[in-house]
Amino acid sequence: MQLLSGKVIFLTGGSTGIGLECAKAYAEAGANVVVAASSAQPVADALSLLGSSHLGIVCDVSKANEVESAIAQTLAYYGGLDAIHNNAGIASPSKPLHETSDEEWEQLMNVNLKSVLHTTRFGFEALKESKGCILNTSSLVGEIGQDNHAAYTATKGGMNALTKSMALDYAQYKIRVNAVLPAGVWTPMLRQWSKEQSNTASIEQYLDDIHPLGYCPEGDVIADACVFLLSEKARFITGTILPISGGAELGYRSVR
Repeated sequence: MQLLSGKVIFLTGGSTGIGLECAKAYAEAGANVVVAASSAQPVADALSLLGSSHLGIVCDVSKANEVESAIAQTLAYYGGLDAIHNNAGIASPSKPLHETSDEEWEQLMNVNLKSVLHTTRFGFEALKESKGCILNTSSLVGEIGQDNHAAYTATKGGMNALTKSMALDYAQYKIRVNAVLPAGVWTPMLRQWSKEQSNTASIEQYLDDIHPLGYCPEGDVIADACVFLLSEKARFITGTILPISGGAELGYRSVR
């Protein structure tokens, strides 16, 4: 039996990177996937990979009215909602805090964190009815920090705390809430980040080396864990902040 057979999953940022890998994995596991992303062509490209039983919606997750409309379209199309995966996010700019403008700070907060408020607000009643779940794509840097990336890490640290509070609030409704914490994963966003670094030439080796398992992975490793967390196999797991990091958080290592 497919782990997500018949489930309706509203996936933000599902047209590229980790989100696209999750969309493909969810579809393979039997789910109906709603790809909600901000650009029309990537949404169309994602749907061409997933097939006609899935739904694509152009939606800016930082705008409440667009999220409300997207979830309403989902409910009208499928008649219900089983999971929300808050995956949409931005990482730029790569700066220390004092160099971050108000506009950059607000954009990061709105896309990475306020979007969770929007999807939860407008999807809550449907999840309550289905006893569904919420999954947040966070980052290991929200736990351990990262130099020259203060505003981004603040959004991910906030998401980790938010995940735990949401899990407590919504347990009474049998809604599970969890988060996944990648370290490095090769996505368009990470490639953009790598171009912003002063040591661009050596960044690939660095990204391999920060993972004790020896390599920086593609997004499929994250997608496999997400399928599990949205499935009945994880039915007694909530409030978990799960590193999918190749051991990157485990501590100092000798230089090899």
